[in-house]
Amino acid sequence: MIDQEKIISGLQNLDRDNVAAVVTAADKGGATLVDIACDPDLVKLATRLTALPVCVSSVDPAAFPAAIEAGALMVEIGNYDSFYEMGLTFSSEQILNLTKETKRILPSVALSVTVPHTLSLPDQVKLAEQLEQEGVDIIQTEGGKCSSPSKAGILGLIEKATPTLAAAYSISRAVKIPVMCSSGLSSVTAPLAITAGASGVGVGSAINKLNDVVAMIAEVKSIAESMSLSTTGGYVFQENNLRL
Repeated sequence: MIDQEKIISGLQNLDRDNVAAVVTAADKGGATLVDIACDPDLVKLATRLTALPVCVSSVDPAAFPAAIEAGALMVEIGNYDSFYEMGLTFSSEQILNLTKETKRILPSVALSVTVPHTLSLPDQVKLAEQLEQEGVDIIQTEGGKCSSPSKAGILGLIEKATPTLAAAYSISRAVKIPVMCSSGLSSVTAPLAITAGASGVGVGSAINKLNDVVAMIAEVKSIAESMSLSTTGGYVFQENNLRL
C-alpha cells in the first residue's frame, strides 16, 4: 500500500484560482488527501474538483463546523507557517486548549493536530503524547520554516527536511496514532519520512508556490512515485475514520 500524501494549499490561502490548481494537481498527481483553508466556499470548490477527502486547517475551532457542513471530512489544527511569518507562535497549552475545544464541538470528526517545531524536541514528544490522550487521530510534524540549508541540490533538500524528520522519528516512537511528516519535504525526502516512522507526508510550498498546474501535477506525481518505493504500511482515510 502506498503511504498517504497530503497536498496543502495553505491555512490563509483564500486565492480560489491557486487553491483550485492545488486541488487539481493533488487529484491528477496521485495524492490521497487535500488540505485547504477553513472556508466553506473553498470546500465546495474543492469537492467539485476532486473526490479526494478534503481536510480544512484553522486555529479557530468555531470555524470548523461550517466547513464540515460544506463537505470537508477532516479538520486540522496546524499549518502555522503563516503565523510564524507574523511573529506568532503557539505554546503546548494553547494547542491542547484548541484541541479540547475542537473535540467538544466535533467529537466524531477526524482531527489532525500539528506539533509546533518551535517547541524543543522533548516537548514536542510530550505534547504529542498528551494529544493522543485527548483523542487526536493524527499528529503532524513541521520544521521547514526553521531550517536554513547550507548546501544546494540534494544535500540542501535533506538539510531542509531534517527538523521535521527528527520530529517524525521521535514522535512516531512515542505514540500509537499515525504521524504525518510535513514541512520542507520533497520527492528526495518523502521516502525518508516513511523510513523515520511517519505514516504519510504533507507537502505545501513545494506544490502551491509553483505557478503552473502542469508543474504542480508533475511534482505531486514525483513525490507519490518516490513514496511508492517504500514497503512500509500507512493508514487509509475512510468515511471520517482512520484505520491502520
